Amino acid sequence: MANRLAHETSPYLLQHADNPVDWWPWSPAAFEEARRRDVPVLLSVGYSSCHWCHVMASESFEDPTTARYMNAHFVSVKVDREERPDVDAVYMEAVQAATGQGGWPMTVFLTADGEPFYFGTYFPPAPRHGMASFPQVLEGVSAAWKDRRGEVAEVAARIVGELAGRSLAYRGDGVPGEEELAQALLGLTREYDAARGGFGGAPKFPPSMAVEFLLRHYARTGAEGALQMAADTCEAMARGGIYDQLGGGFARYSVDREWTVPHFEKMLYDNALLCRVYAHLWRATGSDLARRVALETADFMVRELRTAEGGFASALDADSDDGSGAHVEGAFYVWTPDQLREVLGESDAAFAARYFGVTEEGTFEEGASVLQLPLDGGVADAERVDSVRRRLLAARDGRPRPGRDDKVVAAWNGLAIAALAETGAYFDRPDLVERATEAADLLVRVHLDDTARLARTSKDGRTGSNAGVLEDYGDVAEGFLALAGVTGEGAWLEFAGFLLDIVLDRFVAEGGTLYDTANDAERLIRRPQDPTDNATPSGWTAAAGALLSYAAHTGSEAHRAAAEGALGVVKALGPRAPRFIGWGLAVAEALLDGPREVAVVEKPGDAGGAGPGRSALHRAALLGTAPGAVVAAGVAGSDEFPLLADRPLVGGEAAAYVCRRFVCAAPVTEVSALKGELGVFE
Repeated sequence: MANRLAHETSPYLLQHADNPVDWWPWSPAAFEEARRRDVPVLLSVGYSSCHWCHVMASESFEDPTTARYMNAHFVSVKVDREERPDVDAVYMEAVQAATGQGGWPMTVFLTADGEPFYFGTYFPPAPRHGMASFPQVLEGVSAAWKDRRGEVAEVAARIVGELAGRSLAYRGDGVPGEEELAQALLGLTREYDAARGGFGGAPKFPPSMAVEFLLRHYARTGAEGALQMAADTCEAMARGGIYDQLGGGFARYSVDREWTVPHFEKMLYDNALLCRVYAHLWRATGSDLARRVALETADFMVRELRTAEGGFASALDADSDDGSGAHVEGAFYVWTPDQLREVLGESDAAFAARYFGVTEEGTFEEGASVLQLPLDGGVADAERVDSVRRRLLAARDGRPRPGRDDKVVAAWNGLAIAALAETGAYFDRPDLVERATEAADLLVRVHLDDTARLARTSKDGRTGSNAGVLEDYGDVAEGFLALAGVTGEGAWLEFAGFLLDIVLDRFVAEGGTLYDTANDAERLIRRPQDPTDNATPSGWTAAAGALLSYAAHTGSEAHRAAAEGALGVVKALGPRAPRFIGWGLAVAEALLDGPREVAVVEKPGDAGGAGPGRSALHRAALLGTAPGAVVAAGVAGSDEFPLLADRPLVGGEAAAYVCRRFVCAAPVTEVSALKGELGVFE
């Protein structure tokens, strides 16, 4: 018999709908039930592609004995952290403060007022490695609730008080300048892994936002060291096991420092961010590897994550059936020498093993290897490589596929829209621009209501019940602004403006700080507020970047002032923790550069032409590396974009106008002249 999760839209919650646990979704009714029964709330937070979430579900939540105890002594609440990042953030902060670490699954015990008093992550079904078992934890918490209620209340009150005292107050610091950005670069240099690329040790995550900062810093200052760190990191990831050498796309992170063995789940947000980073690396350097990876990653997103409604699904699982009925991490992706021989024959299998680093011992588990491109591979026969890759991919497609989380998250689709629009424009792939436009259409049709408020998620075209958070507004606005620049359709600028007006009205606090939830959102024990990057740009800095771009497009002083107010936190944190505020540093680079405003005016009838009309000038504008430059393109006299106003043709010819900091250069009609103004790679 299904529990209360059967009517939810979240694939993660639906995975638990048939558990014997009497799960509740996060709702006031669940807390009222806990108050009525006088029992604690057991809050379990996870997400659909989380390996250890599946493990704990199998061991404990599907166990009838454990479920009976949970049902008798708790009100159990399941939360998909991707649907409710605000709930996740508030309680994860408490878990980290109390235990010094965090992660998923997250297990928190609460009072009926939502106040946490006991914390953990994964609990095994029996005591293991010094860890208490989940039944022991349940019994201990239940006993404390019954016998030491005063102590429980005291702990809960203290934790809530400590969280309330953590409110950020970066006010009046001003915007980050040359000194802070130079210090941030120095900080990244100190943490850089010169031998393997990336930053820090294991596990090693793709540093997408930091690389974007490095590329923008190089574009603005010419600092070769910044470009070298970005390029070497991107090459190391692209050659490593974290990158799918057959199907394209990146896994979540590498468990080792060498990028060899990934945690195999594939997330939309990682691939959107990395697709854009590699496209921007190509824009800066002309690297063939960067071009290949950007396009393969874009094609992966379209092929494997696109939904029937035109949006993009959230993730692919790490686990899949290994052919014996057991769900095993990485089973879909790894290869043994015998498997290579079975598909390729003896000679090509030996070649493939050398090329992809497949060994008899294996680089993963059970003698299997993760495909990678070893640096010492030398020059290979390109036709043979292509043949081998195609045959292995075809064989792999016959394996049981990892599960897919089909919910559409607004923020992550915004990131995908920006990546696909720009990648399509750079590499003459109008189909990618069309996919970006279709995803944007879905967000407008399904996620945006008639007051321009965003819903966080949808599934199968059905709008989810959770309100959008700051990252949704910032990332969707970013995607719409990128799409406007690529397509020349001013409607996307207007939609971005609607979203950013909500940011100004509902998310900005006194002094320019930003909250992650709107001022009329559900009240939690603390209003979340985090300016630091996690796997994606923080909502705070994503909004700052979109506000700055919108101000450049429109001349709106209110939006620019809000962007500058938000960047005070980057001045404070950038020099101290550059790895964790990379997108804020990238936005600061745009601010220092202007950002530049580019208006391309064309003759009627020249749209999309191959000559020196709009298409050539427009393309040159999009390929400019000037940090955060905005591009508006249209027919002379058009009111499609504010930047096109009073921009006539020059001598009857198409022209480009470049302005920055209230000063405009003379209009140019030659592509070479525009390239010189915007730093286009030759």
